Amino acid sequence: MKKSLLFGAVAMASLSASAQVTGYGEGDTIDNFTVVDVNGVTHDLYEYAEAGKYILLDFFFDTCGPCQATTPIFNEFHDKYGCNEGDVICISMNNGTDTDAEVIAFEDTYGGDFNHAPAISADGGAGDVDDDFGVSAYPTYTLIAPDKTLLVADIWPLDDVGTFENAFPDGAISEMPCSVNLDEIETTLNLDNVYPNPTSGNLTIEFTTSTAQAVSVSVINLIGEQVATLFEGTVVVGQHREIADLSDLSAGIYMLRIDMNGKTVTRKLIVE
Repeated sequence: MKKSLLFGAVAMASLSASAQVTGYGEGDTIDNFTVVDVNGVTHDLYEYAEAGKYILLDFFFDTCGPCQATTPIFNEFHDKYGCNEGDVICISMNNGTDTDAEVIAFEDTYGGDFNHAPAISADGGAGDVDDDFGVSAYPTYTLIAPDKTLLVADIWPLDDVGTFENAFPDGAISEMPCSVNLDEIETTLNLDNVYPNPTSGNLTIEFTTSTAQAVSVSVINLIGEQVATLFEGTVVVGQHREIADLSDLSAGIYMLRIDMNGKTVTRKLIVE
């Protein structure tokens, strides 16, 4: 499998490990970055490194064929090693050409049947990180050590999860599968915040889930009729933020309802 190269001049370059990251050499200290993923969660490189974590980055864009083919392997590794609660932090970093909506669609289509790593789009600052690393081919899987240095510039070719595992020093990371016994874990669903409420237009809904599940967010009127579906789709573990346009609803009192795996939470909603 070949990588997607952005420019003709690059296509003539060697596909050696060091060729895909031109902004740093292995052993160089990486500049800090702070980005926001498609679910509104902030990620700070130095904060993770100072907590003793390795950081594995996946540089991609949504129409890249090799990215589509290998993203499930990246998410499988993320799932196997703790969903960012273990020794390693996994982050998918867009090249800066795709929006939140496009990155979410990419993950939904190609991410595989695993808990997905946090994904950063152009909206969340991924383009600046991609430029800083000088990525020239996609996907590029880059490993940063807890001392903030570039440990491996490009993990490639990627055959399976073992390829990622072999990039780490012996004994550096321990398995911590976050999908083990998911069916036996009680699903928790928390509606954290709904604002502005009252509203006459956009509504922001923030909620937290304990497992990767299908979620439906809807609006119910006072006689129990569903009058709007605000979101339907599968979400990963963690915090989520959805923004909905309620300008088509008549003024009145409604109930906002979130359904997930037999769990339902509601909140009174006023539309002006």
